Amino acid sequence: MTEFIVDMENQPGRLAALTEALAVFDVNIEALTAYGHNGEGTVRLITSDAPTTRRVLDEAALNFEEHTVLTVQLPHRPGELARLTRLLADAGVNIDALYVMRANSDGIELAISVDQPLSALPHLDVVGGSLPG
Repeated sequence: MTEFIVDMENQPGRLAALTEALAVFDVNIEALTAYGHNGEGTVRLITSDAPTTRRVLDEAALNFEEHTVLTVQLPHRPGELARLTRLLADAGVNIDALYVMRANSDGIELAISVDQPLSALPHLDVVGGSLPG
C-alpha cells in the first residue's frame, strides 16, 4: 500500500476539491487524516489506486510525498497496540503514521508508515503492502 502526504493551503474547499478529483476517477479513499496549522494543511491518505492518485495529485500541481505502508492484523484486545509499538521502538523503527483500517470483534487491521520498512518486517505479521524493490 502507498500513503500519500499532501501539502495544501488550509482554505475552504481545498479538501473538497481533492476528494472530488479522486472520486471523478473512481478512486476510493481507504484511510485519511487531515489537519491544519498556521494556514497550511496536510492530508495523509491511502487510496484504492495509487497510480491514479499520483496522477490526480500531479495534475492538480499539489506537493506530495509517498511512503510504503505495511498492514498488520492484531487481536482486538487490550495491550496489543502497546506490544506492537514497543517491538518497533525496541528495533529502532520510528512510526510516521498509523491508521485503523478496519476493526471488529475478531481483530483490528492497521496500516503503518514507518521510517525503516525492511527493519520493521521481522516484528510485524504483515497481511498486505509491498516494499520497493
